Amino acid sequence: MTQSFFQTFILLILVTDPFGNVPLFATALKDTPVQRRPRIVVRECAIAFLLLLVFMFFGQHFLAALHLSPIALRIGGAVILLIIAIRMIFPHPDGVLGKSEHGEPFIVPLAIPALAGPSALATVLLFSSNTISETMVHVAALAAVGVVWLMVFLSAERLQQKLGPQVMTAFERLMGLILTAMSVEMLLGGIREFVKTL
Repeated sequence: MTQSFFQTFILLILVTDPFGNVPLFATALKDTPVQRRPRIVVRECAIAFLLLLVFMFFGQHFLAALHLSPIALRIGGAVILLIIAIRMIFPHPDGVLGKSEHGEPFIVPLAIPALAGPSALATVLLFSSNTISETMVHVAALAAVGVVWLMVFLSAERLQQKLGPQVMTAFERLMGLILTAMSVEMLLGGIREFVKTL
């Protein structure tokens, strides 16, 4: 059971990639008042956690009811990530996330697709189990991953201050390039899976 917990934990850390999402969170929150940022981080992490939890239990039924396939979910998420990545590399007057009436992100793109992205949603779909013990292990692993999210993103502000704006800008461009590659790979993977179904 312990091995299963750590396997699930490591897998979810890899697919949600909290450390790789630090620049995205820093960029999304840079125009938000400092005192509001911790609340937004907690809110977005909670939304992502709840969505992944719901998908863990009801994801298959939800996709079937809407006649959606995991492939469509993957391709759609890849397109969104690609647009965000391009805006990270080539600055836009409206910022990475576009204009916001309240000056703060809500659900998109921090909770979805940064944390609860297509890969994470597809991964938790595989965790459906017939035994209560295995289900509890998966839920516990997801909760532990949620704690890691909070630790990483709540300390992102201090990291940004220590490194300075120039280093963070360069890091943002680099992560935009990496995110571009990841989104293209995700898109190609979705297309390959779709072609196999023809």
